[in-house]
Amino acid sequence: MSKVFILNDIERREILPGFQARFVHTDNMTLSYWDVTKGAVLPLHKHLHEQVTQVEEGEFELTIAGDTRVYTKGMVAVIPSMAEHGGVALTDCRIFDIFSPVREDYKALR
Repeated sequence: MSKVFILNDIERREILPGFQARFVHTDNMTLSYWDVTKGAVLPLHKHLHEQVTQVEEGEFELTIAGDTRVYTKGMVAVIPSMAEHGGVALTDCRIFDIFSPVREDYKALR
């Protein structure tokens, strides 16, 4: 059976200072819709999840396994499992992430 989600009806949660997200969880993935404040820092970290990140608005400086680039609208980064990554919002940003498998830590925030 299919499910329909209305993003504006999903409660936004602040995960880190300046990083607010709405989450959609499926059996195998977590989709994250982020609003990020200019200057907000995502500390270097790694996790077992494969991650696909797309910048929808703004400029986000992202470092993946030591490679630093500025991502802008329409750019997509594929972050392998256990690759160290982090970044900083150079402007206010909207970012869309897909994680596989499901982010149980985010799912538990309900």
